Amino acid sequence: MNLIHLKPAPGRACPMPEKGGELLPDEGAKVPHNAWWQRRLADGDAVVVEPKKARVTKP
Repeated sequence: MNLIHLKPAPGRACPMPEKGGELLPDEGAKVPHNAWWQRRLADGDAVVVEPKKARVTKP
């Protein structure tokens, strides 16, 4: 299953059907890339969060 990292758009709330209707946290969460979440994106209820690149530290 493909997952995408989304967070709610400012001023919006997005129920997560895969978690019994619990709201998508403000910091975002990984959710299934399915029709439900595609509609939330298209409606402007959620936005994609780009993963932060890991920082490499030199010894």
